[in-house]
Amino acid sequence: MTKRRIGRSDLHVHPFCFGGNVFGWTADEAMSFRLLDAFVDHGFEFIDTADVYSVWVPGHSGGESETVLGNWFKTSGKRDKVVLATKVGFIKGLKPAYIKQAVEESLKRLRTDRIDLYQSHKDDPETPQEDVLRAYDDLIKAGKVRVIGASNFTAARLQEALDISAKNNLPRYECMQPEYNLVERKVYEGELQDLCVREEIGVIPFFSLAAGFLTGKYRSEADLGKSVRGPRTAGKYLKTNGPQVLAALDKVAAAHKATCAQVALAWILARKGLTAPIASATNIEQLEELLGAVKLSLSAADIAELDAASA
Repeated sequence: MTKRRIGRSDLHVHPFCFGGNVFGWTADEAMSFRLLDAFVDHGFEFIDTADVYSVWVPGHSGGESETVLGNWFKTSGKRDKVVLATKVGFIKGLKPAYIKQAVEESLKRLRTDRIDLYQSHKDDPETPQEDVLRAYDDLIKAGKVRVIGASNFTAARLQEALDISAKNNLPRYECMQPEYNLVERKVYEGELQDLCVREEIGVIPFFSLAAGFLTGKYRSEADLGKSVRGPRTAGKYLKTNGPQVLAALDKVAAAHKATCAQVALAWILARKGLTAPIASATNIEQLEELLGAVKLSLSAADIAELDAASA
């Protein structure tokens, strides 16, 4: 299992990223600790969270996932075994003063002195990109952040940021986090993919399993009640090309004695420019299934079949 470099940075990770949105939400702290221990014990290290996880849950205010991770770092002593990614700016934007306030709050919750990959959670068109990058430059010089990345940026805005970094000798976004999976291809493929490949920017897509849809869990409207995410996110794929994608996944999975989830992740891993798909698990069995994807090698025919079903 070979590590992949994140952009041109000095961060190298195995090709699977554990999505921390579940910590303190669909996985309580005790289960989160078990999952994190198992993840690291299997030889993986890349974990992604955000300061707003899980603000969508009634009674939560954001920061719950970071808090669980921080508690695990304290009790396990495994901080140095992890490449830690978190994000800022989803709700309150990317004004420099806010970034500098938010990073301190994240560091406190995470019980650490540095963030390995600090990402702009989404673009903030109201704040000049040079100001944002200068704020990150200050954090890197202070040793609080090692590498920066972006999420939910268009190709045009990412190119603008890269140009500003090059012109002003500022740190550049080394990583991009777009939505990308077999039923959501249009955001990444095309201009954004071309830019990331050309500029050697790492890509760590979120919703790699389309909120669980690509596991095969949801095959009819009646299945949507199987989890809290079903009605909120996965149901829409039943009305598009989702059923034909599941049929192709079933076929390829059967040929490899694999699962639909493993095949869906292996398809992403085979794409040009991809560093690591982000996916979540809420129990040990799910986690071990997902980690099995890194050992699955799809043939050109497998990929062509999945491409055709998802086009």
